[in-house]
Order: sequence, then structure tokens, then C-alpha cells
Amino acid sequence: MIDLNMVWFSLVGVLFTGYAILDGFDLGVGAIHLFTKGDQERRLMLNSIGPVWDGNEVWLVTGGGALFAAFPEVYASVFSGFYLAFMLLLFALIFRAVSIEFRSRLPMQWWRRTWDTSFSVGSMVASLLMGVALGNIMLGIPLNAKHEFTGCFFSLLKPYPVLVGLTTVALFIMHGTLYALVKNQGALHDRLRGWVNKTILMFMMFYGITTIATLFYIPHSTKNLLDYPILLVIPLINVLAIVNIPRELYHGRDFRAFLSSCVTIAALMALFAISIYPNLVLSNPNPENSLNIYNAASTPKTLQIMLIIAGIGMPIVLAYTACIYWIFRGKVKLTEASY
Repeated sequence: MIDLNMVWFSLVGVLFTGYAILDGFDLGVGAIHLFTKGDQERRLMLNSIGPVWDGNEVWLVTGGGALFAAFPEVYASVFSGFYLAFMLLLFALIFRAVSIEFRSRLPMQWWRRTWDTSFSVGSMVASLLMGVALGNIMLGIPLNAKHEFTGCFFSLLKPYPVLVGLTTVALFIMHGTLYALVKNQGALHDRLRGWVNKTILMFMMFYGITTIATLFYIPHSTKNLLDYPILLVIPLINVLAIVNIPRELYHGRDFRAFLSSCVTIAALMALFAISIYPNLVLSNPNPENSLNIYNAASTPKTLQIMLIIAGIGMPIVLAYTACIYWIFRGKVKLTEASY
């Protein structure tokens, strides 16, 4: 018999991992957008992600839909408990999207600076809030016996979740810089190459601090790794992928460095899934109130039907994504149709 709960746990994880990889570089490009010089360089940065950014966010919508279909109680508890945080995230994503579309509509300098700032701030705030949410899921949130969140917005801003949020920002900045490096040439490419090593060092610093804090404050995060030693290959892959990024850059292989960054994000998401399994939302300080893949799941019939629908829809999403990236492959070139 197939464990449908485990299948859906994996599927939701794959969808959110796809979002983290694809929209992660969008958010990273936005975070470094204000550091570029002149209108042309900023247009090049926008057009690096211009053809793909909205398609990348399909993965977030699909992941949220899958979470609602498979684990509705998790969806209800998290979205009600994190309501203010998710509203802030939504506004950040909205202003970021509007900035991309409006920025080049008028030629005035003040107009473009306003939307440049909105784009960059929205990208950083969105990255930070996503990381804070993941940090709270790792640390645990207060749930009562009815699985209702009993804290408040400020109770989510503990040191550990904020640290995970800052690490996420650093990761996306590195990821976005590598993507922009792949997509651009000339003076902007040279400037990005000068930045990329600094972004790698910044991420490694936050990564090391967060790893130590996780081992110290969340000892249960290593339980599944110790119980199933074969899973230790995931942190090994993670470390090798991180180390390989500067190696590939040293040899001038920008695209391979970007692929290593993608593997880094995928491995980190896998480690996150391993650390919380079988829980989806850990209740702290009352673990008996936690939501896991069994007590928070839809009925087996619903999971079965939705799995058939997912089997039809996922290839379409993958085909669409592959098609868009193939069509818009190569270096960025500004035209009259560009942002």
C-alpha cells in the first residue's frame, strides 16, 4: 500500500522547493537592484528576470493549493496564526510585482527611483518573512488542543526565526547575484563578478551561525538523521554544493556555479523536511498538540483523487517552466519591448 500522506508531504515539499529555487533568484536580484549604477544597468537587472518572474510564482500558488488540499488543518492553523505576517508578505510581493511593471512606464527620474526602491525593499522583506516563517516552524509555535495558534505576531519574532530569516535573505542574495551573472555581460557582468564572492561569504557566515544555533536550540532536528544514517548524504551534498560555488566561479563557469546554488537550496529544503518529519507544525511548548502528516490530512479518498489531479497538472507546470526558460535563454538584450 502506498502511504498517501507521505506522498503528499513529499509533493508539497517539492513544490515549495521549486518555488524557493526559481523565485529565490528573483528575490535576490531585487535585493541587489539598488546597488547597480544607472538606468541601463537597472533595466538589465529587471529584464534578467522579466520574462520568468511571474511564472516562477506559479510554484508558490501551486504549493499553497497542494497544502490546502492535502493538509487543510495545517493550512488553517498556519494562515490564521501567521495572518499579519502573511499579509505583510502579500503586500511585499504585490509592491515588488507592481514595481517591475510600472518602473519603466514613465521617464522621470523620481518615478523610477521610487519603484526601484519599492522593488528592492519588497524583495528583501518577502525573503525575510519567508525565512522567519520557516524558523518558527522549526522552533515550534504555541497551539492549543484545537490546533489554534495562541500567540501573536510579535511572539513570532524570536531570535532564532529572525536568524533564519536573515540567512534566507543572504541565500537569495547569493542565488540572485549568480543568476544575474549568468544572464548579463559587459560592465554589469564584471561588477556582479566583483560582488558575488562577498555574497557567498555573507551567506556562509549566516549559514554557519544558523547551523550552530539549530543544533543548540533545536536538538530534535537531528533525530531523523541519527535514526536513518543514509539521510546524512543530504547535509553532505549541501556542504559540497556550497563549496563548489566559488570553485566553479574560479574556473569561469558561471552557470555551473548557479546550478550549485540551486542544489544548495534544494538540499536545505530537504534538511528542513527531514528535521520536522512527521510533523508539519510543531506545537511548542505542548508537543501533543502538534499537527503531523496523519492527524492534519484530508481523507484517504481526497488524497487519492487529488494525487490523480496533481499527476495531470504537474507535467503541465514543468513543461511550461521548461518552455519559458528555453525561449528566453541567453544573455539579456534591451529592446523597445523591454522593461
